[in-house]
Amino acid sequence: MTASTAQGGAPATVPAEFRRRLLEGMAAAIRECGYRDSTVADVVRHARTSRRTFYAHFPGKQACFLALLREANAAMVRQIAAAVDRRAPWDVQARQAIEAWIAAAQADRALTLSWIRDLPSLGTDARHLQRESLEAFIVLVRDLTDTPELRAAGVAPPSRQLMVMLIGGLRELIATTVEDGGDITEAAVRATQALLDPSRRPARA
Repeated sequence: MTASTAQGGAPATVPAEFRRRLLEGMAAAIRECGYRDSTVADVVRHARTSRRTFYAHFPGKQACFLALLREANAAMVRQIAAAVDRRAPWDVQARQAIEAWIAAAQADRALTLSWIRDLPSLGTDARHLQRESLEAFIVLVRDLTDTPELRAAGVAPPSRQLMVMLIGGLRELIATTVEDGGDITEAAVRATQALLDPSRRPARA
């Protein structure tokens, strides 16, 4: 069996390639005219493929959009994790994570704006994606804060409730700067450092 075939002789590599092109086509369509005004025709034009190929992979425009956002969110989580030097002081690690998050959000403003403006109106499937995204960031924060280096510095992973507050607050700050401009880096870094700062942790009874 060749690398381009799966069990039963069905092609494996080619469908994956077409799916990638379609997701890139959706991203290009969003950058060109926004999600609401884009069409399947726009997606396949940018992907240099056919409607038949599109519908072989996705039942419609919304499904393609959600798949694109899911992959973009996973890539953002990986980018943030890779930007943090786990050997650095805890406050430096916090800064590295926040700066990487902001940079990732600003790297493709059209897609970030579409996440902010369009996703919330897309019903149950969109809500599931929002919850998946939140869980992915909770796992990321837990992984970044639950290390021997940070424990040695007195930093412990925040509670789930605090992580939800932190992630939600940072997302709102990032949404503000993507939509309206400005620089929220220092405010976001200070807020994150304050939440993690072991010197501010209340004493146990």
